[in-house]
Amino acid sequence: MAVSEPLISVVIPAYNYAATLPRAVDSVLVQLDEASAELIVIDDGSNDDTPRVIEALLAAHPASIRALRKENGGLASVRNRGIREARGNYLIFLDADDEMASGALALIARHITEQPETRMVIGGHYAISNNGKRREHLPPALPETPLERVRGYLLDKRFALSNGACAMHREVFSRAGYPEQFRSAEDIPVFSQTLANYPCTVLATPLALIHKHDDSLRHQFSHAKAGGLALVDEVFSPQRLGPEFQVLRNDFFVQRCLSLFRSAYLAGDVSTAKEYFRTAWRHDWRVLLNGSYVRKALRLWLGR
Repeated sequence: MAVSEPLISVVIPAYNYAATLPRAVDSVLVQLDEASAELIVIDDGSNDDTPRVIEALLAAHPASIRALRKENGGLASVRNRGIREARGNYLIFLDADDEMASGALALIARHITEQPETRMVIGGHYAISNNGKRREHLPPALPETPLERVRGYLLDKRFALSNGACAMHREVFSRAGYPEQFRSAEDIPVFSQTLANYPCTVLATPLALIHKHDDSLRHQFSHAKAGGLALVDEVFSPQRLGPEFQVLRNDFFVQRCLSLFRSAYLAGDVSTAKEYFRTAWRHDWRVLLNGSYVRKALRLWLGR
């Protein structure tokens, strides 16, 4: 890859993804000549065959991949390291079990050239289920005001943002990087601060293939529970969201309680589920009007 100062840096964090990492890497390698881009693979202290897979990839493509290994610190720490290592002004964080869609890098580069003010390019993606079924998800037009953009993302769920399908300018990380104390939902504070404070544009075409896979409910909840309600403080911290966005805080707090309630319920953690539900309705009695959550809560209290 003969690029001295790439426009785009694709960063692939890898932790125990030896089986799928080559697929992710190959999906980027075939596009490097179509755009001003570089590829960085960061091994987050894997204890499977990931280091040997990376060695093989480097041997096959010595001029096209930069790779490094760090002590295990979680996905947020890998992304922060990627920000420091990247030479491009725009960064794409592609998970090691996902793929870049064909031609995505060239489309992103062209979009940035046409709209150089953008600090986050929001693309669509294909969701690939375990049985191979593919569903296309395209982003809608963004709300006009920063407050409505943040509300649409955090509360109304009017649009979803997917790593691998978004390109972010390094400027957006000058406020704060990825919070390394969280092992899940660590991208929500970053996406929120970007929508709130920087020009964002939509590229309504699939840029990534996001492979859905079944983690155990208990495993998923263990990470969510560890972060708990502290995520609310992180999202609404002053360096991320200014005073005008604080009107959304209580609603997001309640929504976070209900999300954790649902996760605990599905994971079979009854006492924790009950506590999150109590906390939600104490902050907003209207929770009791939500039939889906109330039915789950009644099952818990009635022991069904």
